[in-house]
Amino acid sequence: MKLNEVTLSHHYADLGDAFGTRIDPTPFEHPKLIHVNPAVLELLGIDESEADNPDWARLGCGSKPFKGSRPFAMKYTGHQFGVYNPDLGDGRALLLGELEHKGKLWDLHLKGAGKTPYSRFGDGRAVLRSTIREYLAGEALHGLGIRATRALCLVGSDEPVTRERIESGAMLIRVAETHIRFGHFEYLFYTRQLEALKQLIDFTCERFLPEAQSLPDNEKAEALLRFTVQRSADLAAGWQAAGFAHGVLNTDNMSIIGDTFDFGPYGFLDDYEPEFICNHSDHTGRYAFEQQPGVVLWNLNALAHAFSAFVETDSLKDCLEEFQPHLVDAYAARMRSKLGLATEEDGDRKLCADLLQLLADSRADYPLFFRALAHYRGERPPAALNELVPAAQQEALAQWLDHYDQRLAREDSDSSARNRAMLRSNPKFVLRNYLVQKVIDAAEGGDYRPLQTLFELLQTPFDEHPEHETWAAAPPESGKHMPISCSS
Repeated sequence: MKLNEVTLSHHYADLGDAFGTRIDPTPFEHPKLIHVNPAVLELLGIDESEADNPDWARLGCGSKPFKGSRPFAMKYTGHQFGVYNPDLGDGRALLLGELEHKGKLWDLHLKGAGKTPYSRFGDGRAVLRSTIREYLAGEALHGLGIRATRALCLVGSDEPVTRERIESGAMLIRVAETHIRFGHFEYLFYTRQLEALKQLIDFTCERFLPEAQSLPDNEKAEALLRFTVQRSADLAAGWQAAGFAHGVLNTDNMSIIGDTFDFGPYGFLDDYEPEFICNHSDHTGRYAFEQQPGVVLWNLNALAHAFSAFVETDSLKDCLEEFQPHLVDAYAARMRSKLGLATEEDGDRKLCADLLQLLADSRADYPLFFRALAHYRGERPPAALNELVPAAQQEALAQWLDHYDQRLAREDSDSSARNRAMLRSNPKFVLRNYLVQKVIDAAEGGDYRPLQTLFELLQTPFDEHPEHETWAAAPPESGKHMPISCSS
């Protein structure tokens, strides 16, 4: 499909005025195309040759609409840091419409598009810094096999936007199967628009849970909640195994289909610190790395409360009780892959827990340690691993490796095959915050080559790419614990 053939539908906007407001974007006067995502072009069925089309600059800032587009600011609410906020919605983004390809609908969502009725005191803009962070984060998680929204293109400008300092405005077109959040259901429940809430449940099931369509209303709502509980548990397991901290897990940042959604002050672990806080506004550690699974369950409880208009309390509890076992099983499966264990034994969870405690005590670099472990073949001393832990912890490491060797001996696989499998589960290239800052600094100076390099590495993070070793290095001390805020 050529770019001028792209035609959007607007199924969500057609749901009615209860769901948001029709409004046009406020485009940049002088947009400049920074990047087009070839992988998302393919996802949407747009010809790869269209990546060089000059129309992207105008399409990506809203000055040239796609055919059929009917921009729509979605209304929702949500719990932010545990407190219900009724005044939320798309305050700087617009749902442009849905594009169908191979029987699947994809939302195109323009972020940074200007003021909407839900902007409150904001200017409706995004800045280059945060837009690059989101653009890269979607690719990073997708490359690791974790569900995430992605972006189609990134557009910059010379428009000044005031945050902690004056920055350059930017926009991106976010692509997702849906932009429906937990907060959409909360909004309709708390405002007692129960017919609209039923309509939203019907709409979501029709799109993602068609087998529930013929069920009575209460069973349909329950089926949707169970679906979201399981998807959310899978998502949290993926984050914890990958060492990803979202940073601001409010209910309005939780996708009903379990996508990683609304990238802000995120961070991947450098040193293994379970208490890692990536959002410098999170003064209590509510969204610390180790707290994420519990916060996801808290958010699911808030969603379940919104479903209480149709589902009995006991059934809601049954749904929520599925979260913990599903999370544990999904996390255990991911960690077995990281450890090269093709079979499952009763002691595997303790083996993993002992290793994580060792890494925490050592403050060892999480991705580098697991990548080195993927090359481990029983050597003594384990030189590559010893380099990653302090001398005081090397005896504890040797003891753990003895247990690990015994466990590997019971696997029906040779070391070469196991190492190859582990290299496909333990990335060499990770989206560390110091690398993102390196890209941002260059881009703010007009150099987009580092953005392109890191973008490509994140799409194939398990490959060696020997010409890019510096991008796989541990951060300097100054690159750890970089203060990342919600401002964008």
